[in-house]
Amino acid sequence: MLRILTIATCIILFTACNDNASQSTLTSYKTIEVKYPETVKDSTVKDNYFGTVVPDPYRWLENDTSAETAAWVKAENEVTQNYLSQIPFRDAIKSRYEKLFNFEKYSAPFRQGKYMYYYKNSGLQNQSVLYREADGSNVAEEFLDPNTFSKDGTTSLAGISFSKDGSMAAYNISEGGSDWQKIVVMDAATKKQTGDTLELKFSGASWKGNDGFYYSNYERTKNGNVLSAKNDNQKLYFHKLGTPQSEDKMVYGDDAHPVRYMFAYVSEDEKWLIMGAANETYGSSLSVQDLTKPGSPVIQIVTDMKNNHSIIDVDDNYFYIQTDKDAPTNKLVAAPVANPVQANWKTIVEAKPEVLSVSAVGGSIFCSYLKDAVNKVYQYDRTGKQIREVQLPGLGTAGGFSGKMDEKETYFVFTSYVNPTTIYKMDLASGKTSVYKESKVQFKPADFESKQVFYTSKDGTKIPMLITYKKGLELNGKNPCLLYGYGGFGVSLTPYFSTSNIILMENGGLFAVPNIRGGGEYGEDWHNAGIKTKKQNVFDDFIAAAQYLVDSKYTSRDMLAIEGGSNGGLLVGACITQKPDLCKVAFPAVGVMDMLRYNQFTAGAGWSYDFGTAQDSKEMFEYLYHYSPLHNVKAAAYPATMITTADHDDRVVPAHSFKFAAAMQANQQGANPVLIRIETKAGHGAGKSTQQIIQEQADKWSFMFYNMGVKPAY
Repeated sequence: MLRILTIATCIILFTACNDNASQSTLTSYKTIEVKYPETVKDSTVKDNYFGTVVPDPYRWLENDTSAETAAWVKAENEVTQNYLSQIPFRDAIKSRYEKLFNFEKYSAPFRQGKYMYYYKNSGLQNQSVLYREADGSNVAEEFLDPNTFSKDGTTSLAGISFSKDGSMAAYNISEGGSDWQKIVVMDAATKKQTGDTLELKFSGASWKGNDGFYYSNYERTKNGNVLSAKNDNQKLYFHKLGTPQSEDKMVYGDDAHPVRYMFAYVSEDEKWLIMGAANETYGSSLSVQDLTKPGSPVIQIVTDMKNNHSIIDVDDNYFYIQTDKDAPTNKLVAAPVANPVQANWKTIVEAKPEVLSVSAVGGSIFCSYLKDAVNKVYQYDRTGKQIREVQLPGLGTAGGFSGKMDEKETYFVFTSYVNPTTIYKMDLASGKTSVYKESKVQFKPADFESKQVFYTSKDGTKIPMLITYKKGLELNGKNPCLLYGYGGFGVSLTPYFSTSNIILMENGGLFAVPNIRGGGEYGEDWHNAGIKTKKQNVFDDFIAAAQYLVDSKYTSRDMLAIEGGSNGGLLVGACITQKPDLCKVAFPAVGVMDMLRYNQFTAGAGWSYDFGTAQDSKEMFEYLYHYSPLHNVKAAAYPATMITTADHDDRVVPAHSFKFAAAMQANQQGANPVLIRIETKAGHGAGKSTQQIIQEQADKWSFMFYNMGVKPAY
């Protein structure tokens, strides 16, 4: 999955503005002179695709370990930081955002053994700390503090797994945001490390007993160049405590029939090993193995990888499987444990027009439906009988409703663009909900409006969009607006509360999010309407959203910024190369910019379900070549653009952004700057330190406001 979140947290602190909505104050700023580094163009590097010769003059930037690339990165960062340092209100925005960010943040709790665990950040800690409370004690004990992992806070806790009785734990560490991680094992009772340390990618640990766990892994190349480390043939292993990783037994994998992704976990009762495999980001196989009978065969439930399937829960009678086979919006089926093949499935929750997501806790099944990008949640029993609708506090995003089979209560979080994230506790028997943790922020949701509109895309398709701003704002076309999009991999953009967006809204701005095709807001059909040779629909939907905002006087082209990350970075790159006058400011973040070679790097080959590849066919090559941001940069007046990437991004490798920035700088015909901001000790998005987040967001708003002529209120 490519999706990243540019927002650090869903809880915000807000200092109340005046009762009347403030309009942005406009001014005329001096032009900051920019002298771009000279980027060598190698005219000898070319590829032949079905008879079409394609130059690739910046391919040398793909070598992320060379001295030449390092020198280029250093020079580009110096140019960017010199530009940003001349923005007179940059420090004031950073100070304001730091104040907004400085409040206690909690996660929902989860039970392991005799403890309830939860994450807490006191305000400005670089990483959240994992705490626990013994049953009935109400006394918090620090369990694991990732702020001790590194001096600069750039090493993060990326996940943790406990044995069934909670006595052992294995936690993932990500250094600088890398997808390559370490697993460290500890005795949960004493909090002492056992000495077991493993390296892996795209996997956690799933315990069997207290003396070992399953995990998935790739073979890692030794030359240190992440671009050469293609992620294929992932295999399943078992690690026995006290032995080196090199001696771990391979449980499942086949060199003759390699799979790109392999995932597995042990059922709560430890009777079943549940396994899945995939070659792309859509479509998975499914199999199980009976762990109560040593040497039992692997039972293949689904083999064709043509649909998505996941086992939500298992009891003595059934596997409960969420699937979109013959149900593009998903359904829930029960597969008998005695013979769980597809022919024996029975549907217990039918598909509806709304997209279904299923979870389980305490013997109940929770069905969350997505209608026009907002949630409704229902509690069911295991026969598929509806017990009740969960009463949510409003229209927004609800998540959680999971836990162990013997739980009597569950927790969920609720958020929206105008509602701070609140954690709720729900009694499973009565359905009664109560606030468990409420943010102590001074924020009044009633002062803000989040309005859903439907606009028409190029081909007549109706697209929903949520627009959020302070009530009373005069919609006169003079308001700064940030339009955020993604549009890929079946990812649904649902409402979330943003600390960072307060900087925009308290300066008379609007935040707009369209649910464009390629996402999952209306199920797999909506996703498939934005893939391969239908990818242009995604760009057309986003361009139409910008046009709607201008035509409806929410903003103007001179006051519009567009942003997207990862697949959303591709979206922004494609839109500004197709329509350079679309907006005033553009933020393509960690984007997939080279659509002809993306599948040659690290995880890229797995994205072919959405994109297709230039090697598939002449038709597919020509389609990709037609919209690939890197290959469609031409001499034009582009928006003020700040490209962002990170040196440890081994998912969408930084070469995409390096090459795109070089091409944009060489072809910029207007006065707007084209900068690239390259974060060090950071990856694809997750795990950044608080200070990295604060500086990144301060730089974004400073760049946007300065180039729009907005004078912030501080």
